[in-house]
Amino acid sequence: MVKKLLFVTLTGHGHINPTLPLVEELVRRGHQVDYATEAGHAAAVTGAGARWLELPPLEPFTPPSTIGPEAVAAWLRHYFAALSATYPVLRQHCASEPVDAICYDTTNWPARIVARSLGIPGVQCFPHLASNEAYSLDRQLTAGLDADDPAMALLAADCAAFSAEYGVPLGVADTMTTPDRLNLVFVPREFQPAADSFDERFHFIGPSMGGRERAERWSPPAPGAPLLYVSLGSVFNGDPAFYRACLTAVADGPWQVAMTVGGTDAAALGAVPSGVDVRSRFPQLAVLRHATAFVSHAGMNSVMEALHYGVGVVAVPRTPEQAANAARLAELGLGERLDADTVNAEALRAAIDRVASDPTVRANLAGMRQAIRRSGGATRGADLIEHLT
Repeated sequence: MVKKLLFVTLTGHGHINPTLPLVEELVRRGHQVDYATEAGHAAAVTGAGARWLELPPLEPFTPPSTIGPEAVAAWLRHYFAALSATYPVLRQHCASEPVDAICYDTTNWPARIVARSLGIPGVQCFPHLASNEAYSLDRQLTAGLDADDPAMALLAADCAAFSAEYGVPLGVADTMTTPDRLNLVFVPREFQPAADSFDERFHFIGPSMGGRERAERWSPPAPGAPLLYVSLGSVFNGDPAFYRACLTAVADGPWQVAMTVGGTDAAALGAVPSGVDVRSRFPQLAVLRHATAFVSHAGMNSVMEALHYGVGVVAVPRTPEQAANAARLAELGLGERLDADTVNAEALRAAIDRVASDPTVRANLAGMRQAIRRSGGATRGADLIEHLT
């Protein structure tokens, strides 16, 4: 039976991209998919075969150089305001165009409220590690922030104002992870901490690359030389000193390097050694297909894409979520973790060499790559959605 499905992810490449192969698979099977997101992601979701539903955009947020509890609290309030504006749009859409299920990013709590208030089955999508009582990414994110913290008190007031305006109960806890009827986690079970503590509602389907893998094209200029990929993602990437440390780390080595620097002025990097290609962005999947090692911020999307290709990660996390990912990489012997505040060229060089050559790391990467293939990806996710009643 053909289903009418609504996907909801307001923003973030690391949140949008993991869902696109699932959308592609559902559309391929003949289902109708609408995708609610801000305008910057419209082309990506329509390219996957969905019809775009516009959501009010997330206003720019300039993070401080140090990500601590105060910065997290400021972000939570900023993001809450943006998500609140999506609620009436989603509710009106579902009231006028009934859907069979709402598939929503775990951070997009208004979609969960709409689904429950209208009696629509909900599918919660996790682009990062899942949370429950045994293992909670939410607790790590809000570490240092208790209910009496002034910033959290303001967030609680925001929740109360939303509740009064729309007549639905909402507390701070309701904006965090709450299990739904079906929960799809885009990491393999083998990567999830405390995986056995999650009940039958949680399915660890792993990552899928979808059409991006076929569409992205790039080849290294020297096919015989080992390739190092350097990227800090799309948000916290304005760090010339870090990029200079990376350049020093590889200056006398065998590496050819693809380095993504976002909006950083290339002139701030100084002299760039031969064999290093510096760009504002690279087609990440195409580069990882050829890479031996990856210096990364350890965003989960980047981590899963690296593990899909069996690429070891030198993780230099900036946020609590990235730190959790980096810790898991190190725990499972899939890479190395370095401290962003103290990282230097010597430490980078040693970590890159270990990730690239240590036989135990290479064996662990091969095992995780097999685990990802066994997880089922978009095909399994589509099966689960089709059987949701």
